[in-house]
Amino acid sequence: MSAGAHGTGEIEREVARRRTFAIISHPDAGKTTLTEKLLLYGGALREAGAVRGQRSARHATSDWLELEQQRGISVSSSALYFDYNGHRVNILDTPGHQDFSEDTYRTLMAADSAVMLMDAAKGVEEQTRKLFQVCRLRRIPIFTFVNKMDRFGREGLDLMSEIEEILGIDAVPVDWPVGSGAQFRGVYDRMRERLLLYSGGEHGTTRVDQEVFEGTLDDPEIREVLGSGYDDLAENLELIQGAGAELDLEAVQAGEQTPMFFGSALTNYAVEPFLERFLSMAPCPGARLSDQGGIDPVGHPFSGFVFKIQANMDPDHRDRVAFLRVCSGRFTKGATTQHERTGKSLRLANSTLIMGSDRHEVDSAYPGDVVGLFDPGIFRIGDTVSDEGDFAYAGIPSFSPESFMRVEVAATLKRKSLEKGIAQLVQEGAVQLFEAHDAAAVTWILGAMGPLQFEVMRHRLKGEYRVDLELTSLPFKLARWPQGDFDPDLFRHAERIKVVRDGEGRFAILAHNDWDVQRALERHEGLVLSDTADPHLFEAAR
Repeated sequence: MSAGAHGTGEIEREVARRRTFAIISHPDAGKTTLTEKLLLYGGALREAGAVRGQRSARHATSDWLELEQQRGISVSSSALYFDYNGHRVNILDTPGHQDFSEDTYRTLMAADSAVMLMDAAKGVEEQTRKLFQVCRLRRIPIFTFVNKMDRFGREGLDLMSEIEEILGIDAVPVDWPVGSGAQFRGVYDRMRERLLLYSGGEHGTTRVDQEVFEGTLDDPEIREVLGSGYDDLAENLELIQGAGAELDLEAVQAGEQTPMFFGSALTNYAVEPFLERFLSMAPCPGARLSDQGGIDPVGHPFSGFVFKIQANMDPDHRDRVAFLRVCSGRFTKGATTQHERTGKSLRLANSTLIMGSDRHEVDSAYPGDVVGLFDPGIFRIGDTVSDEGDFAYAGIPSFSPESFMRVEVAATLKRKSLEKGIAQLVQEGAVQLFEAHDAAAVTWILGAMGPLQFEVMRHRLKGEYRVDLELTSLPFKLARWPQGDFDPDLFRHAERIKVVRDGEGRFAILAHNDWDVQRALERHEGLVLSDTADPHLFEAAR
């Protein structure tokens, strides 16, 4: 099945109208709320419901796991989509909690751009910084939305400076806030020279009223409408203009500039203008590198790769779904393609578009779309499927966990169920599994980004496999993967470093902290350690 069989013109049109992006942020910056409001304005929701912990009687569309609903947090990536002004918008919604950042890292490998969400009162936070660096390694365009302008926050110029100093990227305001906190009224669109003012939106569950005033700041009507707020706005815009900040789309595409927007996702103020401008500037799906070079989305037959696996999305059916990012050609339900890793033919049956916990049967999909494939256990994260069958997309790196637990196998009554459950969750990428070989005994060690990830694992093993998981905390805080020739006996008698093998059988070392790693590198000349299991994959994915 070639791209030409369906007409490259059709595929080219579909590619041009698609925008596939992820939202990255520190916890509590409002990511789930913004996602809901984009769905609201895209027509996918009639009414948006804010997530407010256990007090909320509603749950965000993207938060479907039982534990997420109980805790009011996002701990698993979801794929969401809607149509807006001729665009097909695919949002790769990601966990906000830092303990689940590896799921976010993997999802970013499937995105064509990212929206960096910031709390106006807190600026650039630790998790934002980590995720930004992953975006930079991927060289994907980053758009900044400063959220919570309806609350007391920092000055916009301070936030601009912080982005540039901490993240090393030029921030160019596309619009600028009119007031802040209780006085936040809207934004002035610098590029289109118009004032956007809002009213209503106290609870932000429906669209808000928007008034548009065309003209420069010298326009008498705009001066009159702004009243006492005019001087502050004019002064800030003059400072920005004097700094020579001009938007350059080529610099945005190269990851050198980030367009900056201001608004309030909670009240819906300035959300729709952001959506409109973002879609006009964000890239459509482009060529993706493989081990055979770039794969053009239009010029090649169907291909894609798996970036996420999730079991038991439907507890009644105990199913397993592989999230496939379509990269080229046209996906056709029921067609036969090739599973690159095994070399076997694969029929694309039981395919769905994912919308949080909801699924809709899909007959066709195009580059940028995310399709859920029924997985009988054949897929792994990073797998390539392709009609051509002679290339593979770059895999997805395994990042270093920051928390480690030993599995107390002897304390578990249902050994087989335990093994099956852990194997399932490892394949999903929920945790990493390491094995330590000590005195002819094998110890299972689980690695995760944080303690909450283990809590979710316990919860799922109990609910899905009827197993009570017993874990013992270990003192290690990071993993490093030796590159080239490695002698595991180097650390046979080390007290603060442990040699293990990861799920793919590769050697890894677990250490208490960075100091231990630096000391090991100083003591052992020629030792090369990587903080990801596959350091070459980032370079290949660019």
